[in-house]
Amino acid sequence: MPRGSVPVTEVTGPPAIAGMGAAAREERAAALDVWLRGLLPHRDSGLALLAVGGLGRRQCAPYGDLDLVLLHDGVAGVGEIAAGCWYPIWDARIGLDHSVRTVGEALSVAQDDVKVALGLLDARHIAGDAALSGTLIDAAADHWRRTALRQLTALREITDARWSAHGELAFLLEGDLKEARGGLRDLGILRGIATAGLTDALRPAVQAAHRRLLDVRDALHTATGRRVDRLVAQERDRVAELCELDNGDALLRRVAGDARTISHALDDAWRAADRFRGRRRCGTGRTSIRRPVARDVVEHDGELVLARTAIGARPDASLSLRVVAAAAVTGLPIARATCEWLAAYCPPLPLPWPPQARDALITLLGAGPGLIPAWETADRYGLVDGWLPQWPRMRSLPQHNPVHRYTLDRHLVTAAGAAAAYTREVERPDLLLLAAFLHDVGKGLPGDHSVVGAPIAAGIATRIGLPPDEAALIGRLVELHLLLPEVATRRDLSDPVTISAVAEAVGDTTTLDLLHALARADAQATGPAAWSDWKGRLIAELVRRVHTALDTGVLPALPTPDPSLLTGELPLVHLTDERVTVVAADRRGLLATVAGALALHRLEVLAADAMTVDGRAVVECRVRSRYGSEVDEVALRTDLRRAVGGDVSVNQRLRSARVLARREPVAAPKVVWHREVATDAVVLELRAADAAGLLYRVTRALDEAGAQVRAARISTLGADVVDAFYLVGQWSDAQRRDQVADAVLAAV
Repeated sequence: MPRGSVPVTEVTGPPAIAGMGAAAREERAAALDVWLRGLLPHRDSGLALLAVGGLGRRQCAPYGDLDLVLLHDGVAGVGEIAAGCWYPIWDARIGLDHSVRTVGEALSVAQDDVKVALGLLDARHIAGDAALSGTLIDAAADHWRRTALRQLTALREITDARWSAHGELAFLLEGDLKEARGGLRDLGILRGIATAGLTDALRPAVQAAHRRLLDVRDALHTATGRRVDRLVAQERDRVAELCELDNGDALLRRVAGDARTISHALDDAWRAADRFRGRRRCGTGRTSIRRPVARDVVEHDGELVLARTAIGARPDASLSLRVVAAAAVTGLPIARATCEWLAAYCPPLPLPWPPQARDALITLLGAGPGLIPAWETADRYGLVDGWLPQWPRMRSLPQHNPVHRYTLDRHLVTAAGAAAAYTREVERPDLLLLAAFLHDVGKGLPGDHSVVGAPIAAGIATRIGLPPDEAALIGRLVELHLLLPEVATRRDLSDPVTISAVAEAVGDTTTLDLLHALARADAQATGPAAWSDWKGRLIAELVRRVHTALDTGVLPALPTPDPSLLTGELPLVHLTDERVTVVAADRRGLLATVAGALALHRLEVLAADAMTVDGRAVVECRVRSRYGSEVDEVALRTDLRRAVGGDVSVNQRLRSARVLARREPVAAPKVVWHREVATDAVVLELRAADAAGLLYRVTRALDEAGAQVRAARISTLGADVVDAFYLVGQWSDAQRRDQVADAVLAAV
C-alpha cells in the first residue's frame, strides 16, 4: 500500500486498515487514537491532544489527513512537546493540519473565524488531560449556540463562494466529493445548524446520504491508493465495483441523488435559520399571519402550508400538483410538514388526469425561475414519482456529452423553465411547455432518442389528459426537436431542396413556431456551448424561409453574388466582423487555400460558400476567432491576397505552424453520404474530433481527389464536429465515393 496517508505500514506509523463502510472507518480511528496517544508525553494535567475533522468524527478515510490541536494551559516547553508529536506524523508521511493553543486562544480564534468555530464542534479528546479537553469542547459548543445566528451569515458567504468554485456535485461528471455543493463539506454545516438547535437538519435520509458518500470516498481512496476527493472518469468503474454497483453510471446516479438530498436539506436549514432570525428581530410575541395564495394553499411564516379545509379524509388527488405549482409561482418554499403530509396522504391521480391537475402542471412548468426549486422539493419527497411513473428512470441520469451541464431530469425541467420565455411567440404555449419538458424522454433507451421518445411523450400527454390530436403533436415535436438546429448548421439554407424538405417534415406554421421556441429552450438548458449568436441567426433564417414556403409555396432561389464582386481587379478581399469574402480567378483548390490562410490567423470557419461567375470564383466564409483574440486585418488581407495569388510561402508557413497540430480522437472519424438533399450536389458529412486547421486539411484532400466544393457547413459540438460539404455532381459511382471518403479520412 503506498505511503502518503493514514494506512502506513512502517513501525513508526499506525497500522494499515483497509476496507469501506462505517465499521472500517471506526477501526481506522481507533488505531489512530492508540498510535497518537503514544506520541504525547504522559502528564496528569495541563496538556491534551484533541482531534478535529474526520478523526474527530471517527470518519477516517483510508488515506485521510489528520487535524489535531495540542491544547495546553501555559506549561513550559510546549513547543518541544508539539514537535515531538508532529514529527513522527510527518515521518509517517501523513498529511497534518495542526495548531498549539490554550483554551482562551482557541475560543478567540473561533470568535473571529467561523470555520474554526464550526470545526471545534467535531473536537474529540485523544490523550492527556481529559478535563482540559472537556473545557474546550463544552465552551466551543456553548459559544457556537450563542453566536450561531451571527456566524451563519459569514458561513453562508464562504459556502456560496465554495459552491461557485467547485460546482454542484449532483450535475458534475467529475465532481469533488468533499467541496462541491451537496458534498461532504456541507454535512459539517448541517451539523452546525443542528447543534445550534435551529432545525433537525440531520434527518435519517440525510444521514444515509452522508454514509453513502463516505463509502464512495473510501472506495475512491482504495482505487487510487492515495488521498483524492475528485471522482474522475478513469476511476469511476473501479469505484462502482468497490461500491457493489453495476457500472460508473449507476455510481454517478447514486452520488447525484445523495448530493441532491444534502443540498435540499441545507437549503431547508438556511431557511430555518432565516425564519428564526426574523422571529428574534420582530420579537417572540409576534403573531404569524396566514395569507391565502391559491386554492387550498396559504402562506404561513414565509412558507406554504395547506389550508385547514384541504385536510380531510379524502384529499383532492390534484392537491400535490397545485401546492407545488403555487410554490413555483410565488417563489415560496413548501413547509416540510406539508411535503410529508402530501407524500403520505395525497391519493394517486386518476387516468386521464382531471383538468385541474393538468392546469396545475402547466402552471408549474411555466412558472419561470420558481420552477426548479419547487420541482426539486417535490422530487425529494417522492411526489413526482406519483405524477409520472417514467420519472425514476430519468432521475439523475448522467449525460456524458460535455456540452450538457445537467443530468437528464434537471435538463428537462430547465428546458421547460427556459421555454416559458417563448410562450408569447406560439399559438399553444401549453404544448410548448410540455414538449420542452418531454423532449428528451427517450434518452437512456436504445436507439435514436428523438424517435424512441416520441411515443413515450405522446403517451405521457395522453396520461395527463390531452386529446389525441394534441398528444400526437407532442410526439411529433419530440421526434423533430433537433430538426431545425441540425439543418441550420449542417445544410445550405439557400438551397431550395433544404427548405422544401424542412417544410414537408414540419407541415404547418404552428408546428414550425413551436419547434423554433423548443430549439432555443433546449439549447439554453443544455449549456453555453450549445448556443451562439451565429447559430441563433442561422435557425431564425431557416425558420423565416420555411415560413415563406409554407405560407406561399415559394422556395428560395440559389444565391447570386453581389454585383460589386464581379468587377474590379483580382484578387478582391472583403472583411467584416464575422465574414470574409475572397474573389479570385477561378482555379482548383481555392477554398482550401482560403481556409488555410484563415487557419493561419486562428480563425474558425463556421460556414463557407463557393461559386463561379464568368470565370470569377467567389468564396465567402463566416468566421470567428478560435481563441477570442483580435485579428490583425492588415496581415490577414495580405496573406489572403498572396495565397490566392499563388504565393506558396503562405502554405509553407501553414504546414509548419502549430495550428495544424492534431490530437488523438476518442472515436474514429466517419464519413456519411447524403444524396438527394441538395440541388445539383450531394452532401459529404464528416463526423470527427475538432481540431485547428481541420477545414483546410479536408478541403485540400477533397480538391486533390477531384471534388468541387460548392458550400460547407461547420457544426462544432463540444470536442467534436459534424461538417457538411456540398460536392457538385451526382456522385452515383459508389467506388468513386469510397475513394473520396478515404482521402478525407486520411486527411483527418
